[in-house]
Order: sequence, then structure tokens, then C-alpha cells
Amino acid sequence: MNKLKYLATAMLAIAGFAFQQARADTYTFNLSIGNPGISGLQGPYAQVSITLTSSTTATVTFTSLTNSGNTYLMGDGGSVALNVNATSFTASSISGTNSGGGTPGPYTPHYGPQRVDGFGRFNFTITSFDGFAHSSDSITFTLTNTSGTWASALNVLIANNQGAFAASHIFVAKRFKGKYVNLGNTGFAANGGCSNNVPDAGGTVVLLGAVLGALGMARRYLKT
Repeated sequence: MNKLKYLATAMLAIAGFAFQQARADTYTFNLSIGNPGISGLQGPYAQVSITLTSSTTATVTFTSLTNSGNTYLMGDGGSVALNVNATSFTASSISGTNSGGGTPGPYTPHYGPQRVDGFGRFNFTITSFDGFAHSSDSITFTLTNTSGTWASALNVLIANNQGAFAASHIFVAKRFKGKYVNLGNTGFAANGGCSNNVPDAGGTVVLLGAVLGALGMARRYLKT
């Protein structure tokens, strides 16, 4: 009986660890549709990653992409925009990078409907300090739902009335001797096709089933 208790404790500990790992899931998609300012340039322009770290908190990261030699930086008004699936929420720990010599930020969050040119209104935007010199190649922040919970990373955002749930103000640049050079094109980009990269929660269910099955087998073995 003591052996059975030991096995049960060990297996339940493994299952508990698996559930803890499954609590964080990630949803990733691209901003691949440009408005007239950049629509003639090859996208996608940026990638958005939503990682749910608890039922009420999510880490959001916008990352610039490079296509056909162009790097698409994010900056100025509407540097990033989201349509958050919550009645009330807060954003914190806003930070950014610029690996091409710029000075990203400072950043200012804006709550409530804000129009993003060509893609409708979003209920949350972040503005960077003026101009290309303060643009970013990544912007990261934490969202906290103060009006309810999110079931998954996919549930953090909701499409606006034009079918968009994220957008960014894009500066078009090229790298020259390790620095970003402004090409003068600016515009906005929003989500097009999306790819769901949520880790397989079913794997955790399978693991739990295996643990419970092994526990049952161990119990029958110890009884013999």
C-alpha cells in the first residue's frame, strides 16, 4: 500500500507539472495586408504573438519582418493597434527595440476607439514618439483583463467591424552598414491570413490519461 501511495504522489506531481506548462499558450499571426501607402511593397510586414500567461494576463509582441530587402519598422501614431476582447483592460510593461541604431519610444497607450487608416477602429493603440528616428523593430507589452477572463490566447483579440484585430503603422527601411535607412514610404498594415500556433493542449490530456492508466496498472500489479 505504501508503494501505491508513493507511485500515486509521483504521478500526480507529473500531471500537475504538465497542467502548469499548458497554462501558457501562444497564438501567432502576420500583418500581411497594407493600405495604399505600402500596398505595392511585398509583405507580410509584421508578426504578432499573443501568449496567455494566466486567464487574465497576456504578453503581446509585435515584431518587424523583412521582405524583398525591405524592413518594416513600427512607429509614430498607431505604432501598434489591437481590438482586445474585453470590456475593460490595462496595458503595462511597454518596451521596444531598434537594432538599427534608432531610439525606440517612448510609448503612450491609448484606450477607447481609435481609427487606423483603412482598417476601422481598434479599442487599444500604442503611440511612439514622433518620427522614423523613434521607430521600433519590436514592441512588447502585457495586457490584463479587468472585466473577465480569456479561455485561450486565441480568445484575447476579437475582430472589429472590418474584420481586423491587429494593425501597425509601418515605416519602410533598408539596412545599410548595420543601420536602418528610411526609404520614405509609410502606411498601415493589418492581419490577413492567420496561423494558429497554439501548443497542443490535447497532449496534456493524453499525458494525464497515460498517468492515470499507469496508476491503475500499478495498483493491479501491487495487488497480485
